[in-house]
Amino acid sequence: MNDLAPLLTPEGRALLDEVRDTDPAHELAVATRLRRDHPAELVSAALGQARLRQRAVAKFGEEDAARMFFTPNGVEQSTRRSVAAYRAERLRAAGVRSVADLCCGIGGDAVALARAGIRVLAVDRDPRAAAAARANAEALGLAGLIEVREADVTEVDTSGYDAVFVDPARRSSKRGRIFDPEAYSPPLSWAVRAVLKAPRAAALKIAPGIPHEAVPAEAEAEWISDGGDVKEAVLWFGTAPGTVRATLLPGPHTLVSRGLPDPGVRPVGRYLYEPDGAVIRSHLVAEAAEPLDGGLIDPTIAYVTADTLTPTPYATAYEITDRLPFNVKKLKALLREREVGVLTVKKRGSAVEPEELRRKALPKPHGTASVTVFLTRVSGVPTMLLGHPVR
Repeated sequence: MNDLAPLLTPEGRALLDEVRDTDPAHELAVATRLRRDHPAELVSAALGQARLRQRAVAKFGEEDAARMFFTPNGVEQSTRRSVAAYRAERLRAAGVRSVADLCCGIGGDAVALARAGIRVLAVDRDPRAAAAARANAEALGLAGLIEVREADVTEVDTSGYDAVFVDPARRSSKRGRIFDPEAYSPPLSWAVRAVLKAPRAAALKIAPGIPHEAVPAEAEAEWISDGGDVKEAVLWFGTAPGTVRATLLPGPHTLVSRGLPDPGVRPVGRYLYEPDGAVIRSHLVAEAAEPLDGGLIDPTIAYVTADTLTPTPYATAYEITDRLPFNVKKLKALLREREVGVLTVKKRGSAVEPEELRRKALPKPHGTASVTVFLTRVSGVPTMLLGHPVR
């Protein structure tokens, strides 16, 4: 993967097509056969790229992944296509026509921006990432809108662009995931200074676990989930300073902060609502709970309960059938009595590991019924709530 050039030749592209659907279990046999007619290094590179493309389908979709070029870090760290497209549309709607994409990686965000009709300067200091970004712009027919530059982003002049987008590296080969924003590469403080120079708008991608107190006063903070999984947080500049929002994809469905106080604690009702992770991360549980006429089951737990069912995109509703004090033996007996074969365990505010409880409470299935168990606290007391999702 140090050099994509051989894969971009006619021989390399033909080999990529040939190994596209190779099962990893059969790689050795395929490699042995192909090395009779092709250089060993090229065969290894093609098979490695095929593996990366297979992994990338989850983020980019089958059609794009089959044409794009990836690095291992690029597959791991690139933005999911749906999230990048949403962000690009926000910039387009703000009147942005050109963006300096700093720390562009393999170019996933640059592709989304270009597909929104935005001209992009994509910059990365990693030669492998820059080569992949350039190859991807060409492979997807977007080379006319994307200029890729291998450079240190701290030395790039962005004054000729309407907007700036920065996606600092949040992983290290030595330390793994980085939690301190000032340990990002480049640091958060530098990235904020860079985006504040943008004449129209700017966006800064950060880890969703960032403390709210670390959000600059000039920024709007948005937490984004896709299919129920929190994917990222974005700091927007030039939009609505001080605003906090949670956006759920597909949709999009967006919940905006209104400064509501935390909901009150109330007894467990017929329904339990599990807020989307973006709602929880953005501290907007109160905004999600208000239309549900709901309250919290515990002042420190982000589960909302109510007596009536109200459809909402911001939480998953469960109908609660049983409330038990935490007791594995009682749970095991209840599951056997009800012929439960599928047990889903969720927890919030409990030290018990879901897999451990599943193994002890349901060592072998007793039937075909399914149950969801919530390990949590109710008014400070360890409790098990049993129910099922409302379809």
